[in-house]
Amino acid sequence: FQAEDGIRDSVASRGLGDVYKRQELRSIGIQPDVLVCRSDREINEDLKRKIGGFCGVPNRAVIPSLDADTIYAVPLTLEEGGLCREVLDVLQLTDHESDMTAWSQLVHNLRNPGPSVKVALVGKYVQLNDAYLSVVEALRHACIAQDASLDLHWVCAEQIETDGADALLRGMDAVVVPGGFGNRGVDGKIAAIRWAREQRVPFLGLCLGMQTAVIEWARNQAGLTEATSAELNENTPHPVIHLLPEQQDVVDLGGTMRLGVYPCRIAPGTLAQRLYGDEVVYERHRHRYEFNPRYRTRFEESDLVLSGESPDGRLVEFIELENHPFWIATQAHPEFKSRPDRPAPLFGSFGMHGRTEGAPIFNFDM
Repeated sequence: FQAEDGIRDSVASRGLGDVYKRQELRSIGIQPDVLVCRSDREINEDLKRKIGGFCGVPNRAVIPSLDADTIYAVPLTLEEGGLCREVLDVLQLTDHESDMTAWSQLVHNLRNPGPSVKVALVGKYVQLNDAYLSVVEALRHACIAQDASLDLHWVCAEQIETDGADALLRGMDAVVVPGGFGNRGVDGKIAAIRWAREQRVPFLGLCLGMQTAVIEWARNQAGLTEATSAELNENTPHPVIHLLPEQQDVVDLGGTMRLGVYPCRIAPGTLAQRLYGDEVVYERHRHRYEFNPRYRTRFEESDLVLSGESPDGRLVEFIELENHPFWIATQAHPEFKSRPDRPAPLFGSFGMHGRTEGAPIFNFDM
């Protein structure tokens, strides 16, 4: 429960109410072994005694969880409060000293970042930031690893359609186009991708971000001016993104989605291979439409590199440009596997590092 102003000297107000809830749990046979207590101030020993007495747990099992400036500091607080010791005791496991050195350094880097990096996240759900929470955290993980501060700019794809890409993206150090469904904002995403390509600004496309990158290249570089996705226009003469033949007759849309982890074979000598360092990688997916293999030759002849595909060669998973500082997109969702101490390769590859004025922000040789 969360301690509030009314329980500094006594278990009262909402705090007492939450204790009573624990008593109700006990009445149906659920007995807590440890209580983790949210609080905006230190919980003194007297208060721990009262909480423990009401809930039937020893004082040492009342673990304070003080408000933190970052969620990544919470494990350090809980370890300091004795949670690890109590869990080991309850589970009758051998106790030993925990080593939180690396995690402490991670939190230190987060609290003391280097130069800021301006990243534009171009989406259509930007009013609901949590829609892109995994992407934002993956960017944050990359910044922690590279001693940089994330200066995130939420850019509405629909606003790009009215104001133009340059007006909203000028001055950005990188552009990320995440996933999504449906027509709304697609033209704005395509314009953002074209801007990043022509201005030689680092670009990362995820899921629909890859699909819109395929459409942008098809229209502006491969001579397919009416190209689009079959999801967006069933009657397009050039469905560069489409449903696989075996999906065509599936009525239940959920049944056509590719969900979960899939393998991908990376082409040697590509940016993707350099970033991952492996020939075969595994990433999570959540999408329905795929790159249309009927246009493979057309794209390869126009210098777009199809740098990753399924082991059987049927599905294109990664695309990139050779003559660009950093331009890559994937049909997968690598942000789902990113961790604070292990950034997803495509995000960590932004390579953010300290710089002097005018020096490059991104270390493309990672």
